[in-house]
Amino acid sequence: MSRRALTLMVAGFLVLALGITGAVIDVPYVVLRPGPTENTIGEVDKKPVISINGRQTYPTSGMLSLVTVSYEGGPAARPDLLTALRGWVDPNSAVVPEDSIFPRSQTAEEVEQENTAEMTSSQDNATAAALTEMKIDYSMVPTVLSVEKSAPAAGKLKPGDELRAVDGSAVNTVEQVSAAVKAHKPGEEIAFSISRDGQEQSVTIKAAASKQGTAMVGIVMQAKYKFPFKVTISVGDVGGPSAGMMFALGIIDKLTPGEMTGGKAIAGTGTITPEGQVGAIGGIAQKMVGAKDAGATVFLTPADNCAEAVQAVPEGLRLVKAETLHGAVQALDALRTGKGAVPSCTAG
Repeated sequence: MSRRALTLMVAGFLVLALGITGAVIDVPYVVLRPGPTENTIGEVDKKPVISINGRQTYPTSGMLSLVTVSYEGGPAARPDLLTALRGWVDPNSAVVPEDSIFPRSQTAEEVEQENTAEMTSSQDNATAAALTEMKIDYSMVPTVLSVEKSAPAAGKLKPGDELRAVDGSAVNTVEQVSAAVKAHKPGEEIAFSISRDGQEQSVTIKAAASKQGTAMVGIVMQAKYKFPFKVTISVGDVGGPSAGMMFALGIIDKLTPGEMTGGKAIAGTGTITPEGQVGAIGGIAQKMVGAKDAGATVFLTPADNCAEAVQAVPEGLRLVKAETLHGAVQALDALRTGKGAVPSCTAG
């Protein structure tokens, strides 16, 4: 056997060995890829993504699409080395450390549950932001989310209880309830007026001492919105808070005469607060690819993601900067009518 043939044979064995090794060795990384898009003014499985009952709605056209990121990997299903390498060389994918998606302090199931909870919160915040933009009144009620075991409130308050008053004074926010409790000393009794399953009740709880020495009853609270009509959002198996702005725009489009998009295919991303502030998200590069693949020509981009977005924007996709929901609505008006400035990520 010639030296050249021997070298090729050894090299072939090495390549084969590396391939086999790469296919069986798991690595602690997650591969991010463009995920599915959903038109918030369209349908999923023949059902409207956004349904509104109790308020007049109007026809819509075009697309106001939310975008997502799909991932491969995680503590329970780590990718092999070859899959990670393919992700590294694929311009539309990103390979990130496992800890950045699945913190070591959480299980994969806990991460999924958190994403689901964030999506629910995002939908509520989107409805609140849309109503705030349209100047439609709504209210918030502090509600019991959970009760600590063996805490003073155990057996007296339950998840879902709406807190109406503390010591006879009406409360409208979680902060007001917390302040009213802390105004007491440990060992003092605190009177709560609550609504449980539509029934008004009074509950008296003796406060205990927290680790800081302040009064506590041992509940975790959240603000529950009370809207003047029902908004239902259905997007299937999608989690996380990043669709908030697009939900809010879809709600506004359905509640106002005229068509917000002017028939255009528009996509975007961004968290939303009840006041309408748009926040940054992750996976912007993969989300833009998903938007372009879905036919979008305009991409609403959180201001804090603009610098990253301009480095990876696909050809033919126009980036429009969004700092607030109001600004996004104005930008869409300008795009539709051709009048007014359209804020761009490439400007400034």
